[in-house]
Amino acid sequence: MGLIRANIIILIFLSIVTLSLAIDMSTLIYGEGNNVESFLRSEEEMEWLYREWMLTQNKSYNTLEEKKRRFEIFKDNVLFIDEHNNPNNNHTFTVGLNNFADLTNEEYQSTYLNTQINMSELLSMPISKRYQVNQGDNLPYYVDWRYNGAVGPVKFQGICESCWAFSAVATVEGLNQIQTGNLITLSEQELVDCDKGNNGCHRGFPHKAYQYMITNRGIDSDINYPYISQNGIEGACKWNKAQFASIDRYEYGPLNNERAMMKAVAYQPISVAVESTSRAFQLYTSGIFTQYCGTAIDHAVTIVGYGTENYVDYWIVKNSWSSKWGESGYIRMQRNVASRDGKCGIAKYFTYPVKTSFPMKQFQAFEDVNERKSVA
Repeated sequence: MGLIRANIIILIFLSIVTLSLAIDMSTLIYGEGNNVESFLRSEEEMEWLYREWMLTQNKSYNTLEEKKRRFEIFKDNVLFIDEHNNPNNNHTFTVGLNNFADLTNEEYQSTYLNTQINMSELLSMPISKRYQVNQGDNLPYYVDWRYNGAVGPVKFQGICESCWAFSAVATVEGLNQIQTGNLITLSEQELVDCDKGNNGCHRGFPHKAYQYMITNRGIDSDINYPYISQNGIEGACKWNKAQFASIDRYEYGPLNNERAMMKAVAYQPISVAVESTSRAFQLYTSGIFTQYCGTAIDHAVTIVGYGTENYVDYWIVKNSWSSKWGESGYIRMQRNVASRDGKCGIAKYFTYPVKTSFPMKQFQAFEDVNERKSVA
């Protein structure tokens, strides 16, 4: 009788230890990468994950009914995350409990993405030969303008469809730092409020933002003119003459040409657009995004570098969905794919600002300034 009781006690103890290890593993993985371990989850664990996620993301809801509704969506996203991150699927990237984990994919698309960009307007634009690839062009194997101080902090556009402003501003911030040595974070809010060539929180184009900066002889800093349109509402224009950065013109690079994009990024960050409608893009947390996607581009972003990992080439893409999304606000997207349009349409078009009073400087990695790669 005593032996049976001892065995029962041992089994109970082992069960408790096993459960504790499972919960600890979820906590560890969730805390480090916003990912979750792939196993069948109980309702109690789902509730625990939800509470932890709400604390991490500083989330709250106006009513209990809304909190319950969001919990059901959250659970569905956890199931998707578990399935995607199963090691047997051999994905090159992970998805996880980021700041969009309580949204359906339909809500995510309607809230954070532009309507599809009309390419017919862009196809009529003159294409510059500045970054046309020539025989013998040698470029770095690796570019990351963040490490050279040419990329400002990741920002959050909120529910305002102002990705166009964030993409344009990031490229001008980068160009200004590369040419002057000073990184000044600039004002997206000025573009949202004052740029009448675009539509504020209701769609726009980076190249039209450049035109605004040219016409107004520059743009203010975000310290003087901070971003307040996270709620999706534009403010009254408060333009003043205190401009902190200016450009002379803008150009379009060769269409459907990732080699030309690579050459351009070796000299400066560039503005591009991607199709970002997929659930995997919504919940992306780390790795190289290689999943199939369309090319109906609907979201403007900024390429700030490129590289290769485990023989997979990638772009380093800065987003405007806060540092709680992706790799601290960035996504690495597969480069050199079979489609001329690039992964998710990233190569369909690119544009960039130009300042003629300063010579262009090619990226030089601190660790090896002589490492170059022929792209011709």
